[in-house]
Amino acid sequence: MAKRVRAKKQLGQHFLTDLSIAKDIVNAFNADSTLKHALEVGAGMGVLTKFLVKREDIQLTVIDIDTESINYLKEEDWIENDRIIDGDFLKANLKELFNGEPFGIIGNFPYNISTQILFKALEHKDQALEVVGMFQKEVAERIASKEGSKIYGITSILLQAYYDIEYLFTVGEDVFDPPPKVKSAVIRLKRNKVLKLDCDEKFFKSVVKTAFNQRRKTMRNSLKPLLEDSIRDREIFNKRPEQLSVQEFIDLTNLIQSA
Repeated sequence: MAKRVRAKKQLGQHFLTDLSIAKDIVNAFNADSTLKHALEVGAGMGVLTKFLVKREDIQLTVIDIDTESINYLKEEDWIENDRIIDGDFLKANLKELFNGEPFGIIGNFPYNISTQILFKALEHKDQALEVVGMFQKEVAERIASKEGSKIYGITSILLQAYYDIEYLFTVGEDVFDPPPKVKSAVIRLKRNKVLKLDCDEKFFKSVVKTAFNQRRKTMRNSLKPLLEDSIRDREIFNKRPEQLSVQEFIDLTNLIQSA
């Protein structure tokens, strides 16, 4: 056990030891039973796995980069071996894994790659219809924050453009082994009805990132490299980037591109 704990700590993951929290995370996943497939990322010692396998509404696949954890899960025999993947989620071919069918992602995510996990889901947004996971609390708050918040930023906007995001609950440090130095939180992302943004999506990302690169400045200054003189006096450019909603950034993208 100690060896596995050290390995997981190096990977940025901490074992959840409170079974009631594990149950709450599993119960928050696929609550409307619309998904057939679930992928658990960073299964570790199986604290979520043992509850997920009891769910009759989903077919579970687990993936973990730590071989010792993979061997442990195979020894426990909760799940068929061909549904246990020894590999890196960030490099996995998710489309091939689920034959193009919709799926959800769940996990007590390694904190050092938790944001990357979400952007991997975003890359597969037409398939990855739900994500429920444990994150560092400040990361979870940033992802779920709305316009007007000081922590609202690039990640918030790019994910909220395609997902409805709920901050579910906060988790203390004492329910992990080893205990992290920060509080944690569980959030849920559910795919919204936006099939495609009503703007050039690549340019939208550029506008959002350029605006927040100098977030303390007004949009007129932070977006200066992108602005034509003909629109520079518009009222919206008096605002700071954290004041704009996703839809306002979409409208802004169209305004800049059409100038």
